[in-house]
Amino acid sequence: MSASPGAGQDGLTPRRALRHPVAVPVDLTVLRSGVPDCIPGRSLNVSECGLAAVVAGELRPGDSVGVEMHLPPGNLPLTAKAVVRHQAKLRCGLEFVGLSREQLALIRQWNQGVDDVKAENAPLPEKEIAVDTPKPPKTRRSLSPALLWAALAVFVIIGAAGWWQWYRVWSELDSHLPTKAAGGEEVVAQVPATEMERLLTHKVDPVYPEAAKQSKAQGMVVLDAVIGPDGTVRNLKPLSGPEVLESAALDAVRWWRFEPYRVNGKPVEVETTVAVEFEAE
Repeated sequence: MSASPGAGQDGLTPRRALRHPVAVPVDLTVLRSGVPDCIPGRSLNVSECGLAAVVAGELRPGDSVGVEMHLPPGNLPLTAKAVVRHQAKLRCGLEFVGLSREQLALIRQWNQGVDDVKAENAPLPEKEIAVDTPKPPKTRRSLSPALLWAALAVFVIIGAAGWWQWYRVWSELDSHLPTKAAGGEEVVAQVPATEMERLLTHKVDPVYPEAAKQSKAQGMVVLDAVIGPDGTVRNLKPLSGPEVLESAALDAVRWWRFEPYRVNGKPVEVETTVAVEFEAE
């Protein structure tokens, strides 16, 4: 392509990650005047930082888009947010924004597979491109009003389905990105409890309260937790569970420690939930 994020062409930003050529269909969704616009295209190359593509529409540098594509040969699905960094003659360069660990692992897995294939196989000879003989144009037939109305109804249904798909994918992507403060600084990332459990480094078991022993209370207490960039527990709030067990759960969890959760390599504050199980002694 002419230029792309990390491509190092035309005097633009030097390449930050090795790109691998790949030609697969790409769907780009951009929100214009409150209406999602889906632009089809075909990728040219992909890296951990972004991708280059030929698109069938006009994009502007700085546009935020949703990207959907499948990486060969395992048809690995990749859905991500990106920012248009370059657009010229239907070729654009996109920079990924806020990739999750799973998305980065997916791209790295695909990159490793491409490198393995290159190491094990000699370059294949270029195939001749078959040129189809032009066919004479077909005579146009006038469409009946009923057929026109049916086509219009199908167009409306497809548009509504496309808008809902864009809204669902965009909402899912937003749920994994850190929220922004008024000054543009990252404040807190919404992280599932299962992912934070993998980052737990120090856990303190709760002390079963005497009052709970008398009533033989047991069950699970779920707490809303704010984890600081350093992995310490900054704030806790009970969400559900036996009230008699809440104090013991709070006293234990505030001493838990986690590995810092990172976004783009930078530790950020996390909002998540933790669960503490109590069994009658």
